[in-house]
Amino acid sequence: MSFNRRQLILGGVSAGVAVASPALWAQGTKGVKKIVLGQSVPLTGAADQIGLAYLNGAKIYFDAVNAKNGVSGYKIEVKALDDGYSPAKAATNAKLLIDEGVDALFGFTGTASCDAAFAAAKASGTLFFAPFAASDALHDPALVNVFHVRPALADEAYKIARHCATLNQDRIAVFAEDDAMGKGGLAAVNQALIDLKRPPIVGSALSPVNSDKVDAAVAQLMKAQPQAIIQVSLFNSSAAFIRKMRQAGFGGQFLNFSVVGIDPLFSALGKEIGGVVISQVVPSPRSTGTPIIKEYLDVLNQTDQTPSYESVEGYIAAKTFAEGVRRSAAGSGKPDRAGLQKAFETMTDYDVGGFRVNLRRKKYDSVRAIDLVTITPDGKVVR
Repeated sequence: MSFNRRQLILGGVSAGVAVASPALWAQGTKGVKKIVLGQSVPLTGAADQIGLAYLNGAKIYFDAVNAKNGVSGYKIEVKALDDGYSPAKAATNAKLLIDEGVDALFGFTGTASCDAAFAAAKASGTLFFAPFAASDALHDPALVNVFHVRPALADEAYKIARHCATLNQDRIAVFAEDDAMGKGGLAAVNQALIDLKRPPIVGSALSPVNSDKVDAAVAQLMKAQPQAIIQVSLFNSSAAFIRKMRQAGFGGQFLNFSVVGIDPLFSALGKEIGGVVISQVVPSPRSTGTPIIKEYLDVLNQTDQTPSYESVEGYIAAKTFAEGVRRSAAGSGKPDRAGLQKAFETMTDYDVGGFRVNLRRKKYDSVRAIDLVTITPDGKVVR
């Protein structure tokens, strides 16, 4: 299993695509009809490895389908902008993309960034599709223009907490980053324990975002004497915390939300990753018996990219959006905003290839679709 980070090619998704018209669907050059998506992801900064992988997973799908004359005659282009994992920049990017007339906002990344960007999307009625690590507030069914490919933080928290219950781990603590994602995950764990009728957490600690400054958190949680620690943090913070907790004598279990970034976590911890549990919300990129993964790998192998969970998620999100385009074109004859929204609302059990997507799921609907995996010291993923 190789987690080496390779150069990721952004060219085909065009970080600088020029949107030809503010119309929701437009006639492109040489008679080619286009749908333009606006995306803001961290291409630099704390979560750049996650943002790059997610963006490029979507890119390879859109490139492949565009090479075959698109979807129902429409080619799908993405205007991708870097927000450096800054919510303020994500909001600015969202407004810019909306002003330029994109058909939808697609694949924004980061809890606070998604919240900030959605404020702009809500004001304009723009579709907000497949956000990565969005807050549970954005999973409110009343938000009719938001469509999720990945489960909510609540779903992952429930799955992780239930796993702890099966192991009779009653003393649970939470380590989280001091941001919207960390606080949202902490709240989700607390609620999951209530829903499962389990004892409350014995302690929690916050640390700076994706930083190795975790000493205070280590000291605080060592005093709580937990049996297991649930982490809501990116890879650098998670790796530093795991390492220093073990050095302090902690022998319990570490469990991570999927937002940690499994590949960069392995790169940061190496053999020390042994026994760490990580939630995953899409099939493993090495599950070659799953049709969507076989398809993904066939396309990926024509590039110089390496497989990753985040890349798989981007690919699935792109294919799901394209299916909405196909349904909209078949129904109304053109995938404008109203047509796309109507199509997405019908996609409550879409089989993307051995993996089912529900764009309008309710709380805890996705628990069975979430995997808990561990990584052996030599890098093998075990379910």
